[in-house]
Amino acid sequence: MSLITTKGLIIKEDKVGENDRLITILTSDNGIIRAFAPNALKLRSQNISATQLLSYSRLVIYKGRDTYKVNEAQSIEIFFDLRYQIEALALAGYFCELLYDLAPKEDDGDAFLRLALNCLSFLCSGKVKRELLKSIFELKICQYAGYMPDLSCCCACKQDDIKNVWFDPYAGVVYCENCKPSPRAFRISNSVFAAMRHILYTQGAKLFAFDLKNGAENELSKVSETFVRIQTDREFKTLVYYNSINH
Repeated sequence: MSLITTKGLIIKEDKVGENDRLITILTSDNGIIRAFAPNALKLRSQNISATQLLSYSRLVIYKGRDTYKVNEAQSIEIFFDLRYQIEALALAGYFCELLYDLAPKEDDGDAFLRLALNCLSFLCSGKVKRELLKSIFELKICQYAGYMPDLSCCCACKQDDIKNVWFDPYAGVVYCENCKPSPRAFRISNSVFAAMRHILYTQGAKLFAFDLKNGAENELSKVSETFVRIQTDREFKTLVYYNSINH
């Protein structure tokens, strides 16, 4: 039994009784943990905002033999502006569902947490197109979770400077125009291929320093969500909702 002092992003919350919450937290050092937050729903509770969904908080957590309990919580960033943008809020919900499924449980979650915080920050500010953020998040979280596609070269002839690319989302490989692609592969534009390479092979602030034009961000969005769906073998309800309201 011990106390853990950490910082974490609340990616899921469930009401327990009248006043309590059960929260799922993505932390840097301990990955995903679930903790009981007693009295967090009381109006006078000091923990009410710091334990709500999408709050990035400083937490003191009591670790028992089989359970975690939040002793103290203080908000660092609550991404309040998302509440004014229904599409952005829906996309943030999709990010949380992906994190819940793919981020490590009680293990190193630093890369996942940094990705989430950066994407939520840009989602609030509007400085990066929503569809680009969606694709960045989808491809990077797959990379971190061990589902990274190999875009370095044509999987058949090993040529690396390729155009007119065919992408196989099942095998996570690409083919050049001169090689016979897998029946499951489909064509992607050169700009989308370049964007996918940028996302997967770039780290830090430069990850977000690119743009696509003439609707190519929508093509990229379809490619990245197809890859996520096939690799995880599931449908995400939050993605269905986001796509239903996204204009």
